[in-house]
Amino acid sequence: MKTVASILKSKDSSVVHTIESGASVFDAVKLMGEKNIGALIVMDGDQVVGIISERDYARKIVLLARSSKDTPLSDVMNSPVTCVRPHQTNDECMALMTEKRFRHLPVLGDDGRLIGLISIGDLVKDIICEQQFIIEQLEHYISGAQG
Repeated sequence: MKTVASILKSKDSSVVHTIESGASVFDAVKLMGEKNIGALIVMDGDQVVGIISERDYARKIVLLARSSKDTPLSDVMNSPVTCVRPHQTNDECMALMTEKRFRHLPVLGDDGRLIGLISIGDLVKDIICEQQFIIEQLEHYISGAQG
C-alpha cells in the first residue's frame, strides 16, 4: 500500500493553494474558481487553521442567504483541521475520509508545516493504478503457467 509521500510525488502538481485567515468567503470562492479547485487551506502565517470547500460555501453561505463578501472565512471554515503525515497509508486516509466525510486532507511534514494536500480523487487514482498492476501481474502469471 502506498504512503501519502508517494501519492504526493505522483501528483501532477505539488502546489497547495492557500488563503489567509483574514480573507472573506468571497475571496476564497474567487480563488477556488480561478485555480479550478474545490478547497483551500486556510492559513495564519505558516500554521494551518482551517479548510474551506465549495460544499461549505453552498451550505453555509448560499443556503443561509449570507453575503460572501461580508462573511469572514473564520465563520464558515472547518476548524480544527484533520491532517495526515507523509508516512500514513492510502488505506488510513481513505478510512479517515470515509469516517469524517472529508474530500481533502492537508499533509503536514515532521516540522508541522504544510507540505501537500491529497484529495479523494488522488486516493482513488492510486487504488486504480495498484489494481491495474495486480491484474497485469496475474495475467502474466496465468499466461506463463499455461504455456
